[in-house]
Amino acid sequence: MFIRHKGKTKFVWLPVTASTVLSKGALVAFSGGKLIAATSLTAGSDIVGVIRHAIAATDSDYATERLVEVEVPVEKNAWWEGDVTSGLVAADIGLYQDLTSSTHVNRAATTYDIVQCMRVLSTTKGYFLLNIGVDARAKA
Repeated sequence: MFIRHKGKTKFVWLPVTASTVLSKGALVAFSGGKLIAATSLTAGSDIVGVIRHAIAATDSDYATERLVEVEVPVEKNAWWEGDVTSGLVAADIGLYQDLTSSTHVNRAATTYDIVQCMRVLSTTKGYFLLNIGVDARAKA
């Protein structure tokens, strides 16, 4: 899960794909003009922000196309607390890393460079800058 720690963000309402389960705090991307969960293969430039509320299959509007609240960073230096699959260490600070899923960082992968580690909180949690949106740093 990604939770803003510090920095400026804004909340926008965006269309979500009907019948899509999303976890609170998940990174979301556009596909066909509607939001889906980001994956380990999603490019940073396609990721929009962090969904504010979970969407469950048991929700009354689950099968309905609707607008959902997404938190979008408006400054590059906004820090986000994020979960890591495992093994985050001090040597990871400053490095770019990928996602395992829409809610977890994969510290061992660096194909898409979705996050940059800024501080280690534990082996499974850290503070990160998000490398997302139209200004995402492209992999060299």
